[in-house]
Amino acid sequence: MSTPLDATAIETIQGFDAEKRYKHLVKEVVANRKIWILIDEHGCVMLNTDDEDCVPVWPNKEFAEAWATGEWDNCKAESISLNKWHSRWTHGLEDDELAIVVFPIQDQEGLVIYPDELDYELKNQAKKQR
Repeated sequence: MSTPLDATAIETIQGFDAEKRYKHLVKEVVANRKIWILIDEHGCVMLNTDDEDCVPVWPNKEFAEAWATGEWDNCKAESISLNKWHSRWTHGLEDDELAIVVFPIQDQEGLVIYPDELDYELKNQAKKQR
């Protein structure tokens, strides 16, 4: 079970640039064995960039919930186990030609990457933590 983040930690992490947030997400997801998405009555929330349809992901429930405002205030944060992410989500996103937007926060975009890239980084991080 992951420990809830305090306000100081949230503020510090929100100050990270997109690349540092990506690295933070990889470490947190592997350490906590889960990744967070937002869902509504239709399923997983999607974002659109100029080039890609994307699924946004976050390392912690607090950051996912912070995104659930405005048009997404009816959404709720849901965790996906790391095993389920590897076994189902990576291939499912690839099959649907969807990208991932890593850890977007208010007023800052996240990095847009492909599912196999995130899968590779998560597996690499897991090897380091053994």
